Amino acid sequence: MVEGFVNYYYGDKFNAFSGGTKPSKVNPYAIRVMNEIGIDISNHRAKHFSKFYGKEIDIAVTVCDNAKKVCPIFPGAKMNLHNTFIDPADAKGTEEEILNVFRGVRDQIKDWIEKNLIDKHTLN
Repeated sequence: MVEGFVNYYYGDKFNAFSGGTKPSKVNPYAIRVMNEIGIDISNHRAKHFSKFYGKEIDIAVTVCDNAKKVCPIFPGAKMNLHNTFIDPADAKGTEEEILNVFRGVRDQIKDWIEKNLIDKHTLN
C-alpha cells in the first residue's frame, strides 16, 4: 500500500518500490481497499529486500517490526524511516470485518506518509 500511495500521489518526485522479507503477491483485500480510493495496485509485486540492499536509495521505509529487525538500516539509503503498522493480513472475522481492518491500516499509512515521509523529510 505504501508503494501505491507514494507513486500515485508523489510519482512526480519519487519512484517507490516494494521489497519484503517474504515477498508475495499483493493481498486481494489490499487491492480492494486501495481501489476504493482510486489507486490500482493489482499489478504490484514485492521483491525480496536483498534486491535493493547496497543500492543508492533516497529513502528506505520499513512498515513492520519484522522488516526492521532483519534490516534495521539500509546501507546505501540516504535516510531510513520506520513505522509499525499492524499486519492486516492477520485479520480474522467476516469479509467486511477484514476489509475494515485493511481500510484502517490503509488510512493510517496514508496519514503517516503525508505527515512524516513527505512533509517533514522530502519537501522542505
